[in-house]
Amino acid sequence: MAGSRRVRVGISGWSYGSWRGDFYPRGLRQADELAYVAQRMDTAEVNASFYRLQRPTTYARWYEATPKGFRFAVKGSRLLTHLLRLRDAEQPLATFLASGVLALREKIGPLLWQLPARGAPTPESLDAFCSLLPRTYGQAVTLARRHGPQVGGDRVWLPGAVEGGQRPIQHAVEVRTTDGLDEVVEVLRRHRVALVVSDGAGRWPIIERPTASFAYVRLHGHTDLYHGGYSVQRLRTWADRIRSWDQPTWVYFDNDADGRAPYDAVALGRILG
Repeated sequence: MAGSRRVRVGISGWSYGSWRGDFYPRGLRQADELAYVAQRMDTAEVNASFYRLQRPTTYARWYEATPKGFRFAVKGSRLLTHLLRLRDAEQPLATFLASGVLALREKIGPLLWQLPARGAPTPESLDAFCSLLPRTYGQAVTLARRHGPQVGGDRVWLPGAVEGGQRPIQHAVEVRTTDGLDEVVEVLRRHRVALVVSDGAGRWPIIERPTASFAYVRLHGHTDLYHGGYSVQRLRTWADRIRSWDQPTWVYFDNDADGRAPYDAVALGRILG
């Protein structure tokens, strides 16, 4: 973490072709890109897990490619958030956890649950979903054992013996609408789940309502969604905002289209540090 190690700053995803020959030096192997990132920041958000289940071997490779202090936030499956709208979530959640997420072991940071802007889950379904979320590594293993038939054989990763079973697992929810916000905030506070502070270039409101003992920030672009960079002044403004919260904070840049995300992450880390 930057400065007092209370703030981690990273990027949302790291495998982008347009970054090669720019942020990534020419000739760097694609297999070495994560290690290159890990030399310059101490966290990254796994974004591919939102679109499809990753393989256990993939998570294991990411674990091996990063140093001891590195942490991964993992974005939850859109099957849960966008298709099921958090309903009937127990087995799909178990399947997601069994798909290899747990192979990150002690490098697991918060799990991110991004809700849709339209047709968002009701506060009631959000409450029921939050009740299912494992709060320790051991609880996650127990739940993962109830996975569905979508994964099996070498597509399942469960530890033979649970080490660090009481290691906390945190959760964050990103909402992109203020509809029913007060009820959502009440639910998240009751379950100690962080409400993401999300900058979406004005496409959705920036909501700053503390609901947990930590904060989670996603910066998707300030003037153009997923495009452009953050000016030095804008980064300083975000740094001041983050310092004012005085709590552990995870920050991820998602303005990846023009390749600005990693440069902004490094710059903000320096300002905070």
